[in-house]
Amino acid sequence: MLELILCSLLTVFPDYLYRRYVQGKRIGKEITLFSVWYELRWGITACVMLTVALITVIFYFHPSTTSATLYYRTVPLVPETTGRVAEVHVDFSAPVKKGDVIFRLDSTKQEAALKTARSKTAEVDAAMIAAQSDVVKADAQIQEAKSSLQQASDELDVKRELQKRSPGIVPQRDIEKLEVVLAGRQATVDAVNATKQSALIRVNSLLPAEKASAEAAMAEAQVDLDKTSIRAGVNGRVEQFFLRPGDVVNPMIRSAGILIPEGAGRQALAAGFGQIEAQVMKVGMVAEATCISKPWTVIPMVITSVQDYIAAGQFRGGEQLIEAQQTVRPGSILVLMEPIYKGGLEGVTPGSSCIANAYTSNHDVISAKETGTGQRIWLHAVDAVGIVHAMLLRIQALLLPVKTLVLSGH
Repeated sequence: MLELILCSLLTVFPDYLYRRYVQGKRIGKEITLFSVWYELRWGITACVMLTVALITVIFYFHPSTTSATLYYRTVPLVPETTGRVAEVHVDFSAPVKKGDVIFRLDSTKQEAALKTARSKTAEVDAAMIAAQSDVVKADAQIQEAKSSLQQASDELDVKRELQKRSPGIVPQRDIEKLEVVLAGRQATVDAVNATKQSALIRVNSLLPAEKASAEAAMAEAQVDLDKTSIRAGVNGRVEQFFLRPGDVVNPMIRSAGILIPEGAGRQALAAGFGQIEAQVMKVGMVAEATCISKPWTVIPMVITSVQDYIAAGQFRGGEQLIEAQQTVRPGSILVLMEPIYKGGLEGVTPGSSCIANAYTSNHDVISAKETGTGQRIWLHAVDAVGIVHAMLLRIQALLLPVKTLVLSGH
């Protein structure tokens, strides 16, 4: 409507002035309801053509969309194991801090496994003490065996010396018996040394390995027990949390609820513009938005990201060929817009529907020395007509509450 009024001031109105003051035709006389087309045909035709051209230029270089939303990501509250809920520590709607326990599953099995692992660790510790006692006992046995060996060796040496000095004074049978006793006591020393070595291996290698294994099993049992307490991974807020003791949760089928991270949906506005504006949308473009949850407010914004892919064209490989006609609705160009001023999105509820405008600025091209005069005039005109879209956005912001509360029938 604004475009039509503006164009009529440049076409129909001058045509009427010419008819009225040059040709002397008057409204109600020569210019009537039935003759207005014939009398003002040049102005009306030019008005329609200029209006269509102006609307095309405005909507192409200064695109607008009603598909703008403050999207936010939620974190599902899913345990790592299936279990029955034993305790719930938060209400239907409550803020939580990182690390807070939200709910706890029944942990009888995990507690029993942890107790068994602790008992195994204590058992290994006791075995370690016993093995160290065995080492001390082996040392004493080695000392005793060495003493007996030394005694037998000394006695054999004495009798050999006597036999050497006075042959026949010592029976040969006694010397042979002492040699057998000496060999037996040497074998006893070797056996006791082997027993000590076995005890040392048990103390230094076997039992430490068993203890490490027991401690690992205890740590694993502790981890399983900790998994029964589901904690908040980030600061945020739990909403619509209906979980109650006795419910069964499953990580594959049934989650317990959702956690909305703190600040979610308050950083950027995601807007979908038509594909025809793909060559116009650029990072750094100035934009404006007005949202239903914050009426009568126009938020200055800037485009920070333009997605280079259209979601409607994605597919998942499978056993069937793609049929292009199945893509019924054309996709849109997704852009992210952030407020120019700090706190620009304060008061806007995350998930709110918004209306957004983006404005093309050719200031750098106009200021360039190599830009011709005709091109400068055209670019000035393109930038100037953006005010029409800005006016439309403000009218929409003004009428949005009326349209939502009155005209929608709610």
